[in-house]
Amino acid sequence: MWVRLRISISALACATVSLVAVNAWGWGATGHRLIGRAAIAALPGDAPEFLRDPATIDAVGELAREPDRWKDSGKAHDGDRDPAHFLDLGDDGKIFGGPALSALPESRAAYDAAVRAAGADSWKSGYLPFAIIDSWQQLTKDFAYWRVDKAAAAATKDPIHRAWFEADLAGRRWLILRDLGVLAHYVGDGSQPLHVTVHFNGWGPWPNPAGYTQARIHAGIEGEFVHRLVSQDDVTAAIAPIADCACAITVWTAAYLSDTNRYVVPLYDLQKDGGFAGDDARGRRFVAARLGAGASALRDLIMMAWRNSATSRVGWPAVNVADVEAGMFDPFDSIYGAD
Repeated sequence: MWVRLRISISALACATVSLVAVNAWGWGATGHRLIGRAAIAALPGDAPEFLRDPATIDAVGELAREPDRWKDSGKAHDGDRDPAHFLDLGDDGKIFGGPALSALPESRAAYDAAVRAAGADSWKSGYLPFAIIDSWQQLTKDFAYWRVDKAAAAATKDPIHRAWFEADLAGRRWLILRDLGVLAHYVGDGSQPLHVTVHFNGWGPWPNPAGYTQARIHAGIEGEFVHRLVSQDDVTAAIAPIADCACAITVWTAAYLSDTNRYVVPLYDLQKDGGFAGDDARGRRFVAARLGAGASALRDLIMMAWRNSATSRVGWPAVNVADVEAGMFDPFDSIYGAD
């Protein structure tokens, strides 16, 4: 659970400002665990073997909760990281009437500048897209080092180098799982419609002709409701076929969050009709589908990171992963560090 202060500006008037304190779980422990486990279980055969180990399913399920468990580390830590969990996307597809989600800048600095030009900043608007992008780029680099360690350990003729590569490979495996868990969390947040909208906890101060609730519905839907009604089998059944957009990570992320945002109005319609009350099967199907979307997206991003890592460069002086995997040379000086 984490607390966030958000300034919300009407996408229509861009003038009405309200300060709102919100408690949000980002699916809660159960939802994030279900997403992490389902994604790893759905990895295809060309994923690294250690990722398809049953123990990895359990590990990622637990590590997918980490960014929520970081809460209360301190003002500097929380103040910077809490906005990573959400994006205040307006009904016009823009953030605070400024940058469009469909045209994300390549860096958070450029994004923050664009949001500031619209009268806010990335701490108020949230920066979930960049939490996903940053985590994915880190995982790609992790995979690249793992590939080099594995190939070099098998090919080197130097026993000292081999021992070091093997030790680094073992450590790299745990780093991958930890970083994969962080990515799993933010991808999971991105599958929750209330994490990608200005209507994050009740409809708020916007035109509301349908009469949607102003009650704080966020935590109840993503936490207790999921914990009580949704199973691992429900999420697994909702996973889509694997897909690779063959596009830039910024494009993928914008499309993913935009798709999630399409479910904001259906969520409020369902809430208005009692779909999240009691044991209503409609609510169960809705949240299972969104959790399945998160697991599908996470699986796809893992595979995109794995495939992209094959053409990465690592170490100093930098070496090409493909050259090391081809056995062209021993990269010890670059990977151990030549200073």
